Amino acid sequence: MGEPTDLMIDALLSDFRKTGCGRIIAIGGGAVIDMAKILVLEGRYTAEQIYKREVPLKKAHTLIAVPTTCGAGSEVSNVSIAELTSIHSKLGLADDSIYAEDAVLIPELLTELPYSFFVTSAIDAFIHAIESYVSPRANQYTRMFSRQAMEMIVTGFRKILEHGAEYRLRLLDEFLTASNLAGIAFGNAGTGAVHAMSYPLSGVYHVTHGEANYQFLTAVFKTYRKLNPDGILQEVNLFLAELLGCREEQVYTELEHLLDQMIARKKLREYGMKPEEIRSFAESVKESQQRLLNQSYVKFDAGQMEEIYRSLY
Repeated sequence: MGEPTDLMIDALLSDFRKTGCGRIIAIGGGAVIDMAKILVLEGRYTAEQIYKREVPLKKAHTLIAVPTTCGAGSEVSNVSIAELTSIHSKLGLADDSIYAEDAVLIPELLTELPYSFFVTSAIDAFIHAIESYVSPRANQYTRMFSRQAMEMIVTGFRKILEHGAEYRLRLLDEFLTASNLAGIAFGNAGTGAVHAMSYPLSGVYHVTHGEANYQFLTAVFKTYRKLNPDGILQEVNLFLAELLGCREEQVYTELEHLLDQMIARKKLREYGMKPEEIRSFAESVKESQQRLLNQSYVKFDAGQMEEIYRSLY
């Protein structure tokens, strides 16, 4: 239940090791697939040891991934994310040993996904696409996947706003495909500060992954533009301006307007976050999320992240 933790994974590992099974079929959202990725590894290590990379990582079992949400893209990435209860924050593991052998996309499995989870999943896929687009690790090929994913998601959202929430059921193939494309992009180029800053919110207050990321999207990218407006950021902004039918300088305002019509964002205080946690969250991200911060368009320091948390509080 809820977002994956190291304790959940340890319980799964304990059960799985008793079965003698050689193949794992993971049918579920990003949390299910992320946890299944840890089951494929050789040895009798704890989840915390694995996520902290304190032990060798070697694949011992086959994994087939079947997503039931349209956001994580976990079925095609080499990333697994879980909360480490010892630090009250999420930590990501990126290693080729946890890739699935096969990914199977079945749009009909999204049919009963509630509207709010559908939207926050799709927004998460959009964030995968835009963060990987501006990543220092991106290249022409990953950006091709990112652009296609962003276009499909924005176009789909506009159709849903025009025709009503139930219209999403006609677009399940498009959204599942967009999530998969974004998964390929971020699986190769990585995500950045949006994901990094969302992890303490998820870890402490158990906000679902897509919803937590949604809180930070435009605030992070506005700060990117303030600190370094040129280069690849300007390129993606011009692309989005064309999609949204606005000028480049209006992109984040129009993006907020589109997404907030799909599902309203909350202030961080509405999740229970306390004023004294603004600085501690920023320090926590600085200490535990260097992998993601190093993949960001601009690498934030604790002070810059504190300003973003404060603006959203």
